[in-house]
Amino acid sequence: MAENQTSVGKSFLAGLWDENPVLRLILGMCPTLAVTTSLQAALTMGASVIFVLICSNLVVSAMRNLLKPHLRILMFTLTIAAFVTIADLFLKAYQPEMSAKLGPYIPLIIVNCIIICRAEACASKNGLLVSLADALGMGLGFTGALTVLAVIRELLATGQIVFTFSRSFTLIRLPDVPLFRMAGMAMPVGAFLTLGLMLGLVKLLTTKRA
Repeated sequence: MAENQTSVGKSFLAGLWDENPVLRLILGMCPTLAVTTSLQAALTMGASVIFVLICSNLVVSAMRNLLKPHLRILMFTLTIAAFVTIADLFLKAYQPEMSAKLGPYIPLIIVNCIIICRAEACASKNGLLVSLADALGMGLGFTGALTVLAVIRELLATGQIVFTFSRSFTLIRLPDVPLFRMAGMAMPVGAFLTLGLMLGLVKLLTTKRA
């Protein structure tokens, strides 16, 4: 029992830092670079990935003893596609503006390296608890990295962070100083530059710790 609890704890914590999918494994780069122009878009993408990760990991874990080697990738893809479709339809029904803003990146979760990787590396080899912990850790690690990237880019590009649900409100507003208006941060170059600096900082921290 204690060994199982240790495995669950390690699986959860690994995704937050040591095996963070964005900052350590460099996975899921397409949505990381494309949807982090605003915090709200980043959080929506992160929540969608967490939902798909949890559901697909649990289903793959439940049927792991029935998987055939030559069919496993097909089964992973079909399972992931089912939950991505649910997430996509939910956003279209309840958050149509955000769904339109994210465009094809929600459907593309089907081929996101993080989802396939966790199905193959963890869920197909472990029980439900470990698979659930792995999905939560990886999903939160992915969402955390997107959140930091989005906050930096949105603040430097617009000087504020705006949330839009039933009404719009400004979460953070910086002083109206030209220094805080860098249009490039809303462009691809801003994503690459910010992510590169974040990866460099992570590398520096891990090297010092080692």
